[in-house]
Parts: sequence; C-alpha cells; structure tokens
Amino acid sequence: ATDLTPQMLTAAQRLIRGKGIENVSFRLADAMALPFAGGEFDLVTCRIAPHHFPDCAQFVRETARVLRPGGVAALIDNVVPQDIAAARHINALEKVRDPSHNWAYSAADWLGFFAAAGLETLHSEIFTKIRDFDYWMDTMGVEARARDQVRLLMVQAPAAAKAALAPQVVGGALKFTLTEVLIVAR
Repeated sequence: ATDLTPQMLTAAQRLIRGKGIENVSFRLADAMALPFAGGEFDLVTCRIAPHHFPDCAQFVRETARVLRPGGVAALIDNVVPQDIAAARHINALEKVRDPSHNWAYSAADWLGFFAAAGLETLHSEIFTKIRDFDYWMDTMGVEARARDQVRLLMVQAPAAAKAALAPQVVGGALKFTLTEVLIVAR
C-alpha cells in the first residue's frame, strides 16, 4: 500500500492490521514516481485518489511500468462530462470543497491515458452514486462559507454540469449524483 502522506499510510495500516491482515507492506510513495522496479507487480490498483494527482497520465505510465507483462491495473475515480465547461465547473466546486483536489477527468480521457501507456483496456464502466450533500461536506469538515459556495455552484450550475450532478432536494436534503469510472486493463 502506498500513499504520498504518512497520515494516510498510518490510517491504512491501522485498518488493514485491525482486520488481522499481515501480508501487506506500506510505503511512502509518489504515484507519479513509484519507488519500485519495472515489472515488479502482478496487480496495481488505485481507488478514488487520482483526481488529487498533478499528472494522471504520468501516474498511468508509472502503473504500466511497474506491472509485469500480463499484469493487471484497476482504477476507480471520479469523472466529469467531456463537455469542457461542465468539467471546469464541477472541478471548481470540488476544489472549493477539497483544496487538495486537482482535476477529475472524463472517462474518455482515462481510456486515452491507459491506451497511451500501452495498456489494453479489458473492461470499463461508468457508474453513479447518489450523495447526500451535507454528509459529503461533513466528511471533509467544510466550513459554512465554503459549503454555501459549493451548494450555490451545484444548484446554479450550467446545463451540462447540472445534468451530470443532478442536484435535487429529497425530504428536505440536497442530494446529487457523483459519477465514477472503473477501468481494468492489462
């Protein structure tokens, strides 16, 4: 298990060891410059992190580099519409919620990164999750002013961004749709 921040590695270690799992090692690492030899792994996975990386194409190239021939890469991350105005809007509201957010790409962008890195996509799918706005804000400890700004950006989004986010009030609570992609490649 790797992460750029020691705190996340500590949390992962606590979770994994708490389940009695001992065959996992933990290494501080930058996803764009993995400290492993080429061809060292049978499987590389990454879940809901790449939108924080400054160079996702480089991350995919590094993933390909450390995979042995025939190895498998699996990724899940948030995605945005291909419409650039919608992508910019959604990324802007994500950045207000979480300043460590860099950029969420479209599914087509991700498939392009995998192909450019020489990885063959075996499976890809888009799925959506309905999120409770307040819970989503609470998980990041977002302050009231930023929370109000994100709410406004969501409910007054341009048409393509609004269609992707699908904000709606259900039982007095704001709900919206988060879209993710799953890619499995060799």
